[in-house]
Amino acid sequence: MAKSRLLFVDNLRTLVIVLVILVHLSITYGGEGGWYYSEGPKGTISSILLTWFNATCQSFFMGLLFLLSAYFTADACERKGPGRFAKDRLLRLGIPMLVYDWVLHPLSVCSLMAAGYYGPEASCRAWLGEYFSGFHMGRGPLWFVETLLFFSLIYLLHRRVWPSKTRIATTDRRCPRDREIVVLILLLSIASFIVRFWFPLGWSFEPFNLQLCFFPQYIALFVLGIHAYHRGWLMAIPAKTGRRWLAIAAVLILVGFPLLFLLGGAMRGNLTPFKGGFHWQSLALAMWEHATGIALMITLLVLFRERFNRPNRLTVEASASSYAAYVIHAPVIILGALAVRHVTIYPLLKFVVVSLVLVPLCFLLAAGIRRLPVARRIL
Repeated sequence: MAKSRLLFVDNLRTLVIVLVILVHLSITYGGEGGWYYSEGPKGTISSILLTWFNATCQSFFMGLLFLLSAYFTADACERKGPGRFAKDRLLRLGIPMLVYDWVLHPLSVCSLMAAGYYGPEASCRAWLGEYFSGFHMGRGPLWFVETLLFFSLIYLLHRRVWPSKTRIATTDRRCPRDREIVVLILLLSIASFIVRFWFPLGWSFEPFNLQLCFFPQYIALFVLGIHAYHRGWLMAIPAKTGRRWLAIAAVLILVGFPLLFLLGGAMRGNLTPFKGGFHWQSLALAMWEHATGIALMITLLVLFRERFNRPNRLTVEASASSYAAYVIHAPVIILGALAVRHVTIYPLLKFVVVSLVLVPLCFLLAAGIRRLPVARRIL
């Protein structure tokens, strides 16, 4: 039987997508990370603070998005049945990915070329010829949509081939206890540490644009999202558990991250040991990531369930437009950043001001696009 939709899950997903846009703007103005465009200086106080923000978000936001997406995936599969579910996934995930790969990604790159970002010799025509002569999938932030499509089809295949193993018991609604959560954190930390021997931070698996260094968390959270739907875990997390993990997250973010980067040599510009390999910094970063990430996920799930589980016009509209905002945000913030690139102010202040304009703009444009007849069924 299908379950009623939880409003706080929609609202939390909207917050995560806002954070995705903010992280990409943070990289634009000096934070560490991979993105199309960056103009902010590195090694400054502004850059350090933005990197701190990015690292905190990276610890949880995409994993949480996979958990929430898996929750909706299980719900959609229950309601629609296998055939209709597969068609819906291909339509809602496949078409936006193709539009991004064929239109929005080239638009983003060519806009930067026209602005001289890649140097005077860069040719948009030459790049387009090379780009469209090869095979590419999941460019830019649409790697998430690509991965979600893969995960959804694997889940559907699993249900078809082993139906008895996908009948998750719904009588046991006991939420995972703290010691089980700690075991999950340790397992994810070890798995990430090992995976990063071969796939370090910053390395992408091409032509699919997948950073496999983060996939232990993504896979685990997708599986947990399926279980959360069937066992009602999102409604079962005690409020005191959320408060306890909030305290843990605060210590890890405010004390753990600065200590890790000071002791690990990051403040001297030595980031290589953190990216992978047999280094204590890589293991410590993996442990910090997963402990902080899981703590923040629990905290936000409880907070939104208790405080943000009621509809209003703004949250309903933002939630309905959040997927479209995710799809279109890259060219919007790139063009917006290019428009004010010659405005010289403190990078952190510029990040705040530009974010206050471009994040709402992404959602306003998304709201207009999803009302178009051709986009209504997809976005």
